[in-house]
Amino acid sequence: MTDQPPETRPIRVLVCDDQELVRVGYATILSAQPDMEVVGEAADGRAAVEAARGLRPDVVVMDIRMPELDGIEATRRIAGPDVGSPARVLVVTTFNVDEYVYQALRAGASGFLLKDSPPAELVGGVRTVARGESLLAPTVTRTLIGRFAERLRPTDTSRPARDEVVRSLTARELEVLEQLAAGRSNAEIAVELVITPETVKTYVSRILAKLGLRDRVQAVVLAYRVGLVSPAD
Repeated sequence: MTDQPPETRPIRVLVCDDQELVRVGYATILSAQPDMEVVGEAADGRAAVEAARGLRPDVVVMDIRMPELDGIEATRRIAGPDVGSPARVLVVTTFNVDEYVYQALRAGASGFLLKDSPPAELVGGVRTVARGESLLAPTVTRTLIGRFAERLRPTDTSRPARDEVVRSLTARELEVLEQLAAGRSNAEIAVELVITPETVKTYVSRILAKLGLRDRVQAVVLAYRVGLVSPAD
């Protein structure tokens, strides 16, 4: 089955959560979808890494707080920049408990959902991430920025990196990147810049290619890390 083209085979999903009730619930919801196949489950981070390497899922649904190895380090080992064949990681977390979402995104996660999201959002999230897109809803981006403002402030050494980003992009591409970092969707960016959503999508693709980024999540993180924008903006 894994040799079939991606568009003709089910999305292979690995579910990782230390709470059995949550894990089984996710697996049940996703298994019921005609275009998905839950290929495995893991109750701790170390088992998640081993399962990801052995099963080669398309998407890993990852909790952050787990025993043995937390979800951040597990994400880094599954989807980080040094991984040869990375899987895409969808983090499912809770803002009022979890203070490590930003770190998970930097570790290579393709996006995240809140644990109280309805089942339809979980299903849609897996499909979005499997398509190679990122899942970072505008409202969640704004919450992330507000909660992790201290961590998002650039360091003193960020100026060279900022200059490199500015030199790499056109003026319009910089505008689009700033809009992304503000947590705006493609449709909202299109209205703000008076262009079509399709044009926005083209600009986003160019930005990612020029900066060597995988998705818009990484673009948002980069924009804050180098000081192109700040939480005060």
